[in-house]
Amino acid sequence: MRRMGLIALSMLATAAHAAPTLDSLFDETFARYRLPGLAVGVVENGKVVYARTAGETRAGSGEKIDADTLFKIASNSKAMTAATLARLVDAGRLSWTDKVTRHLPTFRMADPWVTREIQLRDLLIHNSGLRAGAGDLMLWPEPNAFTRADVLAGLAYLKPAYSFRSRYDYDNLLYIVAGEVGAAAGGASYEALVRREVFEPLGLARCRVGEFRRDDVGNVAQPHMRKDDRNVVIREDGAVIPEIASAAAGGIRCSLNDMLTWTRAWLDPATSDARSAGASGKPWLSRAQREAVWTAQMPMGLGARQRAWDKAHYSAYGYGWRLSDVDGTQKVSHTGTLAGMYSVLTLLPEKNVGFVVLINGDGGEARTVLNQALVKRYSAPDEGVDIAKLADELARDRGPAAAQKPTEGKREPVRPRDARAWTGVYEDAWFGSVSICPEGRKVIFAAQKSPRLKGAVLRVGERLLVDWDDASVDAEPWLDFTAADEAQPMTLALSHVDPEADFSYDYPDLAFKWVGACKASRRTSR
Repeated sequence: MRRMGLIALSMLATAAHAAPTLDSLFDETFARYRLPGLAVGVVENGKVVYARTAGETRAGSGEKIDADTLFKIASNSKAMTAATLARLVDAGRLSWTDKVTRHLPTFRMADPWVTREIQLRDLLIHNSGLRAGAGDLMLWPEPNAFTRADVLAGLAYLKPAYSFRSRYDYDNLLYIVAGEVGAAAGGASYEALVRREVFEPLGLARCRVGEFRRDDVGNVAQPHMRKDDRNVVIREDGAVIPEIASAAAGGIRCSLNDMLTWTRAWLDPATSDARSAGASGKPWLSRAQREAVWTAQMPMGLGARQRAWDKAHYSAYGYGWRLSDVDGTQKVSHTGTLAGMYSVLTLLPEKNVGFVVLINGDGGEARTVLNQALVKRYSAPDEGVDIAKLADELARDRGPAAAQKPTEGKREPVRPRDARAWTGVYEDAWFGSVSICPEGRKVIFAAQKSPRLKGAVLRVGERLLVDWDDASVDAEPWLDFTAADEAQPMTLALSHVDPEADFSYDYPDLAFKWVGACKASRRTSR
């Protein structure tokens, strides 16, 4: 009886630390973070063992999210771009070591040596020497009027922050260049190329890239933000969803079903190869190129949380994938982040497991904890890691003051008569022109090619900032003017009010010069 009692206690202890169920992880995440919509799927041993959705495509609409709902997958598009290029390498149309100028003769970086030496592989592994997010204001916030030609031209004016190939720093613009290299070598636009090389052979029937009519496709999730303690739609799609410059870096949309098919294609090559081989009998992607995209190409920093949560020993970037280890097993993963849209795809190849999370709201922390709980469910099931435990750890890491932004003091709109010394039209070599001009009783900052970057100039103490009209543009800039003299016009530099702002608001890369006066206003301003 004593032995039976010990066995019972052991069983209770084991049960107490058992991995939580997939449903419990889903339910707790959805409820805790009050998400507008959530889609989660799991593949084990080549089969979809879990696919569940909740919420609405548009909060309050009654239109339920299902496994065919289209989400923006954001930077998970990068793996699809890399796969497209890998297919062209298999076809002999490209080599990873091709010089970029071989395919794009007019391509230029700020450093002529880098222009000559940069290879296709460099475009994919974040080693350019540019600061994180350099030039991203040509891509986001959407919509804007920047084209891929603008992106390629603008790169010549983005000054490096570090030496070429010396360190990892995340960038998006060079993925757009990679997409254009593929288009040149593949004989089709980037959009047509991805459809031909990825969507069609793998049967990703709902995935979309480029222009499409929203209502013809249907079932499209809209992004949300939290406002007044509720989910509010931001940057809602119009009737026609346009082709965008950022497609190769983060512009693809897919459903949960599509992403699970994509997951199976990587975990179970035989299945994807059988699906796509057709008359040629060739696999969708060769073993050599599968290995290439999952080979560590550029070391990444290993943070304290990654060491603690994953017991990780390394972190690196491959071609469109992040590579690391967790509890002694390989992890291949990537996240996707756009305003009001979050995604993550994680593979544990040695365990033949993969999972997808798609969110159409303010879901940064929800994505982090849910993905980590899913990882630990398979890498260390005896630890019994759940959503509450991970969320509490993140809260402790933030500390008591993290929930509040630093106060900037009293904000007062600048009156036009007090701004005469610095109003006018300013030009930046890659971003183009902005006007800082009177409108009624305010002074308004407005970017010519990025209409969401518009707002009133406010004075805070001795400093000036812009309060953007669009609440979804959540990174305010300080404005710092230098006085003009006979030799030089007035200049303007921007910097982040919140030092933790998303790096895609790359204000430090802007260098404006005054080029002209404001047009005369029809109204008298005081």
